[in-house]
Amino acid sequence: MFHRSLHGLPRHGQRKGERPSVRDPYRARHDDSDASGSCTERETSIKETELAIVGAGPAGLAAAVEASRLGIHTTLLGEGTEPGGQLLKQTHKFFGMRQHYAGVRGIDIPKKLLDSVDASHVQVRTETSVLGLGGGGMLGISSGQECSTLKAETIILATGAIENAIAFPGWTLPGVMGAGALQTMINQWRVAPGRRCLIVGSGNVGLIVGYQLLQAGLQVAAVLEAAPCIGGYAVHAEKLLRYGVPIMTSSTIQEVLGTDHAERATAIRLDNHGSPISGSEMEFAVDVICLAVGLRPLSELAMIAGCEHEYEAALGGFVPIHAQDMETTMRHIFVAGDVSGVEEASVALEEGRLAALGVASSLRKKADVGITARKREAQRRLSALRSGPAGKSRREAKERLWRRRVQCRVADSQ
Repeated sequence: MFHRSLHGLPRHGQRKGERPSVRDPYRARHDDSDASGSCTERETSIKETELAIVGAGPAGLAAAVEASRLGIHTTLLGEGTEPGGQLLKQTHKFFGMRQHYAGVRGIDIPKKLLDSVDASHVQVRTETSVLGLGGGGMLGISSGQECSTLKAETIILATGAIENAIAFPGWTLPGVMGAGALQTMINQWRVAPGRRCLIVGSGNVGLIVGYQLLQAGLQVAAVLEAAPCIGGYAVHAEKLLRYGVPIMTSSTIQEVLGTDHAERATAIRLDNHGSPISGSEMEFAVDVICLAVGLRPLSELAMIAGCEHEYEAALGGFVPIHAQDMETTMRHIFVAGDVSGVEEASVALEEGRLAALGVASSLRKKADVGITARKREAQRRLSALRSGPAGKSRREAKERLWRRRVQCRVADSQ
């Protein structure tokens, strides 16, 4: 398996000319931790907060910013070594509206959001996992080898999404990986996973990763797309096409071959019914195969909490049923971002703000004209993001969830 450091590229947060710090990602975080790796109870007291936000990606950070402006005492919980989630892997500039950081690179957005947080109202806890969610707003938390309990009056689940995978002969060979893992290696760790890559999936993620691979000095053999047309935005596809990378529609991966790692891959053309066309096989000499075949909401915590779910293909699968202010079928539990339906980072930012406004209404238990107006403004911007033919299926799926929420019996989580 070929790995190399991408020399000359500054790490995230490192200024040009600075010597990068070396951190062993496999080193134990606590020297005095239990050698068995089990979670050791160190904190016996139960800490309390008005709002617990689970997930420190774009939705969680935006919710924390809005909550701090509203004076809500908030605890932001994230698994990463720093807040930002998937934004920390995005080296390209965003586009769209000013409120969604148009013209700003994804890796720079978390700092801008954190700079807007009122630290007197928000505690940020990194390298922290939520193991479970019980009644009365009780969250079981693991940080390093220490376990503790947090009691929250309200909760926003901003747990994001997880990558889909497809199975084919050779899919377990080293070198076959999801787009997120590949972005982590090249954009965060500055390590090249190989020399030449074949990408499966032409959605925005696949196209963006393809361009990032080229920027990192790797070759991209081709992009395969099972559908008869490119799935992502033309602006992303055109970047690859300008570099001579073929985007092959009605094509998919057939198998990957190699001894102890991927060495070559076979692709095949598909007919109008999605069936392989015999004799249309294509061979590629590649040592990296990137699977960018979609995401599904990571909603296990919402399921544990008892939130009702509905299957919406346009939103990635099973999603928690929620109202327009993002409250689920469990009172005082809200969702935001990809866990409520896989969309774009700009949508996650708006849903995070909207969920925090919903929390404010829930905590104050009375109507507030200012909060209501801000909710409407956030909903207006979300409608704009889902407008047009491209957003029709997502818009209709959200509207079905909102109607279903009205029909559901709302249970108390407290």
